[in-house]
Amino acid sequence: MKGNPCEDHCILQHSNRICVITLAETHPLLEKGRSIAKINYQISNACSRLNNKVSGKSKRGGQFLTEFAPLCRITCTDQTQFTVYSCIRGRLLEVNENILERPGLLQEKPSTEGYIAVILPKFEESKSITENLLSRDDFDKLVAGRAAAQTTEVTRPS
Repeated sequence: MKGNPCEDHCILQHSNRICVITLAETHPLLEKGRSIAKINYQISNACSRLNNKVSGKSKRGGQFLTEFAPLCRITCTDQTQFTVYSCIRGRLLEVNENILERPGLLQEKPSTEGYIAVILPKFEESKSITENLLSRDDFDKLVAGRAAAQTTEVTRPS
């Protein structure tokens, strides 16, 4: 969507419309030997995702995000940087502050305790979000296609 190719994100959607943003298992941050130096929810001088305050039944006050809104920036010990985007439109309900204290959770348990954020899409958009995302089978086919393309590039004579 945005960012570098193959920096895959995963969106887990509950039946109540709430979406949890995580890293897909193919994200380069999850490669063996890579370690995280810093996770920063400060998106710009004027915007920090940590300042998001949500209240009440209708989740008032949550920052509104577009598909291309950055959620956080992650810096590795080798100075590689990754930006994690929301990928969907909706209200930011929560960011995972636990990964600030324990960044290893992002790599050890990316789809559970190491999630990035929780977003609530608008009711009328929640169905279209699901329709516009890749299913698990489609994602597996995409990853297999990438692997096949990389193998072809490696074995191609010069």
